[in-house]
Amino acid sequence: MNSEGFLLSYDLQFFGDEKTEEATSKKLQDTRNEGQVAKSQELAHGIELVAMFIILRLTTHFMGSRFIGFFRWIYSGVIPDAIATVRAGPDEHDTHILITQVILQMIIIMLPFFLVGFVVAALSNGLQFQFKITTKPLQPKLSKFNPISGFKRIFSMQSLFNLALSIVKVTLITVIAYNAVVDHLGELFVLYELELNQAITLSGDLVLSTGLRISLVYLLVGIIDLIYQRQKFKKDTKMTKQEVKDEYKNQEGDPQIKGQIRQRMREVSQRRMMQNVPQADVVITNPTHIAVAIRYEKDEMEAPIVVAKGAGFIAEQIKRIASENDVPVMQNKALARSLYTTVEIDQSIPPDLFEAVAQILAAVYTQRGQSIV
Repeated sequence: MNSEGFLLSYDLQFFGDEKTEEATSKKLQDTRNEGQVAKSQELAHGIELVAMFIILRLTTHFMGSRFIGFFRWIYSGVIPDAIATVRAGPDEHDTHILITQVILQMIIIMLPFFLVGFVVAALSNGLQFQFKITTKPLQPKLSKFNPISGFKRIFSMQSLFNLALSIVKVTLITVIAYNAVVDHLGELFVLYELELNQAITLSGDLVLSTGLRISLVYLLVGIIDLIYQRQKFKKDTKMTKQEVKDEYKNQEGDPQIKGQIRQRMREVSQRRMMQNVPQADVVITNPTHIAVAIRYEKDEMEAPIVVAKGAGFIAEQIKRIASENDVPVMQNKALARSLYTTVEIDQSIPPDLFEAVAQILAAVYTQRGQSIV
């Protein structure tokens, strides 16, 4: 073989393994069942951070009032009661009530964060992909312990992208935090001169505004990450032409096997049809190419029916069985062709062919000494 032929063969093999086809719905469903989806944890974290800082700003007054009330309750009620309990001797029941009250007050203060955090965490992931419970990602895989695979993951495009994204995040967050501190530097230097409530308010406003800006940056980075993850997922789930063909075969069945099944079904149908020929009243022929067997029971049927039909070899078989069982065979080229093309097996004769079929049946019944009516 010359070098040109060798290169052509090599190219065809190379492109045959190239993943150029979009993933089918079955491939996407199988991938989803494996727990593989196009999602961005950065986006989920960004949404959660934005929601947390927004709810913190909206509930600042509530949180402050509850905290102040909590501390007053602690120092004016809980601590004196605890000291009195210790002096009087430990009481398990009183200690249990005291701890329960403290935990309850803490839960009331933190409840908005718990509720918002739970809802936002569910939505931030659920909005990126269809929710589906699967345990496949939790199952152990030997490939995860393969050092070669681990080395490839470390230096993969995903790792490089994550590194670049982290550098961008750190840079932007540092710039935002630095600008926030510089803008309020004068106020921070006089914090010690302010009253406690004013100092807390000033510090809280600075933390909230800076945190919200950082969260928005995190959200922007998450959107960029989501776009990349979806493009990567689309590329990773592409299929070769051979994979598409194999999937079609698995879903629809091998065409060769389906052909064999259809052939067997035809053979069974033909055998059943041939068993009906001896019960026919007459076989109408073309005369050589087509044969149609007609049966009529005047007490049971409104019209004659076709019990068997065939062309070529099947027609010869029908005529042979009819002759062996003394079923009359009559020639009518036009009628035989009309019956063969328009009437299926076990169907009644159409009205436009009643007269022609009735004439043939009348002739057959006359030979037998019977009446068609």
